[in-house]
Amino acid sequence: MKNNLLAVLAALTISLTACAHDQIVPFEQVPQPAKDIVVKYFDASQVSYVKLDKDLFDWEYEVKFNDGRSIEFNKAGELKKVDCKASAVPVDLVPEQVRNYVKANFPNAFITEWGRDDFGYKAELSNGLDLEFNRNYEFLRIDD
Repeated sequence: MKNNLLAVLAALTISLTACAHDQIVPFEQVPQPAKDIVVKYFDASQVSYVKLDKDLFDWEYEVKFNDGRSIEFNKAGELKKVDCKASAVPVDLVPEQVRNYVKANFPNAFITEWGRDDFGYKAELSNGLDLEFNRNYEFLRIDD
């Protein structure tokens, strides 16, 4: 009985692992809302590759540019995260409340990374600070 249970658990683990994989896909395969963001705010001709991260329960697309910047989208093409390295995230991709908070409290900094996390949103600033916001874009704390 014990051996049968171990065999079933091993088979289940192998089948779940086989369902999870990353693959490189053409930019044309990205959902339309994601393509629209890339075309509007970035140079689509500079896309280096698109990685589709697929597992049993969900998947996401990561668009990587030649200069190292990247954008992550969920399977519906909604923005999850944008990382512009040392340059500023396009202002229209960051909610106004967050932009206003950063401008008022860190006037010499700009947002280099923006995205969702488990509890709300995170903004990384050019001065190295990581700011956390709730789901209503209200400032919570500085993440150490």
